[in-house]
Amino acid sequence: MGVPLRMKVAMGGYLLKQKLIGRRKYPLVMMLEPLFACNLECAGCGKIQYPTDILRKRLSPEECWQSAEECGAPIVSIAGGEPLAHAEIDKIVEGLIQRKKFVYLCTNAILLEQNIHRFKPSPYLIFSIHLDGLEKTHDRMVCKEGVYKIAVRAIKLAKSKGFCAMTNTTIFNGEDVEEFREFFDTAKELGVDGMMISPGYSYEKAPQQDIFLKREQTKAWFSKALEGWKEKKWPFNHSSFYIEFLEGKKDYDCTAWGNPLRNIFGWQKPCYLMADDGYAVTYKELIETTDWKKYGHKSGNPKCANCMVHVGFEPSAVNDVFDHPLQALKSAMGWRYGVSPQPTNLPPVALKNPSSIKEAAKTA
Repeated sequence: MGVPLRMKVAMGGYLLKQKLIGRRKYPLVMMLEPLFACNLECAGCGKIQYPTDILRKRLSPEECWQSAEECGAPIVSIAGGEPLAHAEIDKIVEGLIQRKKFVYLCTNAILLEQNIHRFKPSPYLIFSIHLDGLEKTHDRMVCKEGVYKIAVRAIKLAKSKGFCAMTNTTIFNGEDVEEFREFFDTAKELGVDGMMISPGYSYEKAPQQDIFLKREQTKAWFSKALEGWKEKKWPFNHSSFYIEFLEGKKDYDCTAWGNPLRNIFGWQKPCYLMADDGYAVTYKELIETTDWKKYGHKSGNPKCANCMVHVGFEPSAVNDVFDHPLQALKSAMGWRYGVSPQPTNLPPVALKNPSSIKEAAKTA
């Protein structure tokens, strides 16, 4: 199935419109956490350590829809916690699709097989299934045996029913490069529509603190693991510029406002990854009252020092794409266009000539 063409064109037009109207801080993807509760206790997770009363809280469908409209991002990535544990997740997704939002439903897939009947295949819906490597490694990282097999079955089931299904993989310290090259081959053979990959962020509340990569370790690991990825035709759902950033070939600072987070507490400052810097009541307040200069690894903020996670750096690649469109096209030449939950790639029509750029912007 691949990334729906409708999503590619819509995102390309949206990005072009923001540039043409001179808007500097605009959202690419709204991150939505309608709950923190989860049926796993992963070693690198910083979301499940809240007290029971917090884990019982849920955003209502109406709150989710209102937040998406307020933010205005064309894509909503629903995470958590485990979204499928929300009793009204199908209603939330349906309402977002009715509002013409493209939805990435991020799930560990444990509940997907028994709940897939609640959803309908749509060019606006993608199941983003968590897989942190091959079976032994994945089950170790999610701290439960058998989850890998469940996730693989769920991918096959989703594909058989006409859904778009992708994988979402987090890399931690000590992982074997060759194993993950094999994993990329395996995911490709499964027929997934895309693969997302990112180093983990060192959540302060994560159960294990020795598993997170430092910045130079990240570059060294990815430069080896991704060697020859275009020739291997691994279907990464990232811009080639972000991949080059992971490999240490490009240097970006974070664009923290690119993927704003709405959760049960409000709009989280400054980004999806930090939970201790306060919350805003509205999206407008988030953008206008956050001191953005305090964030990014070049700011000197120790919480940002080793972060290379896609939620902050794919948006940075967007600006690079627009500043150097021919270089971006050359980098992606011979490879698929895609739009991830941190999208940067333009549809081919957007790079042909100035008139097509204006036309795309008009339809955004």
